[in-house]
Amino acid sequence: MHVCCSNCSIYPLETFLSRGIEIKCLWYNPNIHPYTEYSKRRDSLLKLQKLWNLDIEYIDEYPLDDFLKSIVNQGVNRCAICYSKRIDKTAETAKKMNIDSFTTSLLASPYQKFDMIIETGRTAGRKHGVRFYFEDLRQGWNISGNLSREFGLYRQKYCGCIYSEMERYIKSSQNQ
Repeated sequence: MHVCCSNCSIYPLETFLSRGIEIKCLWYNPNIHPYTEYSKRRDSLLKLQKLWNLDIEYIDEYPLDDFLKSIVNQGVNRCAICYSKRIDKTAETAKKMNIDSFTTSLLASPYQKFDMIIETGRTAGRKHGVRFYFEDLRQGWNISGNLSREFGLYRQKYCGCIYSEMERYIKSSQNQ
């Protein structure tokens, strides 16, 4: 399971583990800006990993230049590119590890583009020959939020990219 952050991963992990599904997580998020935000999210996942004894593979790279080059001037299409980079890497990693299916914690957030994530996952699955598993996990958003507060996990205020950070500040300044 691709993990975008500790908060979004709580409900999917709890759901899948309660069903007896063996989970291997992957941290790969070249979209997160700035590096201090990236570090806070990674460290929060490390904390959850220790609390729940999770199996997590970290591709702990910060190729911000490459990411920004891929999304600059893409407008609303930037999310599709961002999803594709992360989900494709997850499918590729699952194939290399002989894992029979993959998913992403992005499916748990009501702020993400659910249908776009599913299509991106299916495309990556076909490309790499690994089944993309999807389930609407957004109903557990509040459960994840409550548990992340209880565990003292870092709770981010925006999706991760520089554009979503900008949109966050624009919205907050308009609401004042």
